[in-house]
Formats: sequence, structure tokens, C-alpha cells
Amino acid sequence: MDATVDQARVLDLDGLQALIDALAARGYTVIGPTVSQGSIVNAPITSIDDLPRGWGDEQDAGTYRLRRRDDDAVFGFASGAQSAKPVFFPTNELLWRGRRAGDRFTVEGTAEPASTPTPAQDPPYALLGVRSCDVAAIAIHDRVLASRTYGDAHYAARRAEAFVVAVTCSDPGGTCFCVSMGTGPSPSSVPNARYDLALTELLGDDGAPHRFVVEVGSPRGAEVLAALPAASATEVDVAKASDVAEDAVLRMGRTLDTDGLREIIYANVESPRWEDVASRCLACTNCTMVCPTCFCTTVQDVSDLTGNDAERHRVWDSCFNADFSYIHGGTVRESTRSRYRQWMTHKLASWVDQFGTFGCVGCGRCITWCPAAIDITAEAAALRGVPTYSRTPATR
Repeated sequence: MDATVDQARVLDLDGLQALIDALAARGYTVIGPTVSQGSIVNAPITSIDDLPRGWGDEQDAGTYRLRRRDDDAVFGFASGAQSAKPVFFPTNELLWRGRRAGDRFTVEGTAEPASTPTPAQDPPYALLGVRSCDVAAIAIHDRVLASRTYGDAHYAARRAEAFVVAVTCSDPGGTCFCVSMGTGPSPSSVPNARYDLALTELLGDDGAPHRFVVEVGSPRGAEVLAALPAASATEVDVAKASDVAEDAVLRMGRTLDTDGLREIIYANVESPRWEDVASRCLACTNCTMVCPTCFCTTVQDVSDLTGNDAERHRVWDSCFNADFSYIHGGTVRESTRSRYRQWMTHKLASWVDQFGTFGCVGCGRCITWCPAAIDITAEAAALRGVPTYSRTPATR
């Protein structure tokens, strides 16, 4: 945590509840981590009792289990099953709705947020407990989706109104490697990060009460914090908050050597490793669905049985789907080998060419939630250990 003693404030558990109440009073729908059906997921919350207090998790390749902690940590778990992506970039987005009445056809909604049913009617969201890897993913989407010449108006509308309360990760999982990607474990260490407040949880094992050291990340965050019962942080508070992040750095479950990685992946476009991983990959799309930066979509047109009402929806898609690369005449990437190569190459190589950064933030979700336990860090390491091959364009 980079806050100085003069800047930092401290909230206790009552203060955390006051934060939730203050955000709700300002019209935000507060979204935070909750326990549901054996995992930690994001959902609307109104109380600290909704948070996963006393819960931790165990994550490894193809493995996720909740576990009871021996303390009352509120954020004592690694990345949950969901990132912030579904909030700002929903799985199913209504683009327009049309209705036929006689010989007339009327349309509701356009691509502009002012007249679109979805963004204009959504309440502003406040996200509580956003991990540093997900803060980094939001920063990537801010560039990829909102800052280009033709930005995503739906994403931009939700993002502009959102309030983000980030949290320092104290208990990285077995699949975490944010340190390798320069995206954590402290939100303040993330380049181009945009958040309003950042919390670091201190459990009170020093004789002091359970508390949260708060860093301000924006003028809006400062305004909200000023209305809370926050005390000034002591030098001990700030030092212990820094210790939380430094300790987490030493307990990452995975590492990824990014030195020259883009060039290595390009040089190994015909490596037999792609066939090896394809023999294990189910092309189930789990990795892309849980990834906080993947943004592939398709469009679906639906109508009712009468044919009088029609809707167009934008829905998440995946480069692992065979039809994703379909063009007139057939599918460009027919094999699982080519689809896995496309995904990994985009994340760790061509994304750099497009956007100037990796498309991976080291959250480890793709490893945890892969039913075949495929590990992107292991696949990258394997490419480093095999002979390089000429870069011959290949699509299948």
C-alpha cells in the first residue's frame, strides 16, 4: 500500500457497514463478494453480514474448494469465480427491441446510451472488494472497450457511473500469478488503475481491533470517505498494510516468466506443444468465460412466435467455439489446437501488438476453472523449453 500516514484512514467493521450504507444512500447498487452454492461470487449486498466473513478458499489447477478460516477475515480468499466484467460488460446485452403493428414497425433503442434500454435504466453500481488483478482488468477494458475511436457506449455508460472499492489481496490462491504480470497484490501497484477507495484488511492480531486501512484513489472516493467514521491511520497501521501486500507477494501459487514471451510464442507457432494441449483441452470455453479481460461477443436476433416482436442481443462468445471464426465457406480455426493457440497467442503476444500490454492479469481463474486442469503458465514455460519453429501462418 502506497498511502502515507497523513493520507491513510482506518475503518473498523462498523465503518465498513457505514461505507456500504453511504454508497446505497447515494443511489448505488452495491455489488460485493458473497458465498453461494459452494463458491464466492459477486451479488448485491446491503450488510457486512452478506460478505464471506470467515471464509477462505483452496485453488489449484481444476480445483476450487471453500474452507473455513480460523479468523473472521472478510476478504480472506483469493479471486472469486467472477470478476467485475459481468457488471460492466454483461453476458447478455439488449441492443434494441422492435415491434410490428399492422404495416408499421417501431424500434426502441440504438447504439447510443441515451436511448438504449439497458445502460440508461441500470442504476449506478458500486463494486466492493475488487482485487488488484481485476482492477488491472478494468483498466484494460477501459482502453479496449471505451477509449478507442469507436468505443462501446454500453460499457462506457456503466463504467463512468461506477464506484470501485478495491482491496489488497492477503491470501493469494494456488493459481495466482499477479506479481508476474505486474498487477498486484496491492491495487496501488497497478499501472493506470482507476478506483475510488482501496482497503487493506488488518485482522487485529497485534492487539488492535479488526480494521481496514483505507487509501483514497479519486476525488469521489475522498468525498465518500469524508462522510464515514474513519480515524487517522497510525504509522503502525500503514506499515502493517504494506506487510500484508509484501507477504502476499511471497505466496503466489504460480509464476509466469514474461521476458521475451511475445517473441517466443510467435516463434513457436508450429510447435508440437499445441497438439499436446489440444489432446487435453475440451474446448468448453470455461477459460474465456471466467477471464476478466476476454471480450468476444456475437449477436443474436430473436422473435416471439407471432413474429411481431423482435429483439437483438449481444452475448458473450468464445474463440474456443467452432463457429466463432466461421466465414463464408467454412470455419477458419477448425481444430482445438488452432483455437487454443489463438487464445493463448492473443493473451500473451498479439494483445501486446494491439493494446500495448498483455491480455492476462494473472488472476489464475482460467487454471482453476479448467476441468482438464490446463495451466497457461505451464504451457508458456513449455514453449520456452522446446525448439523454435519458423513462423509459418497456420489456421488449422
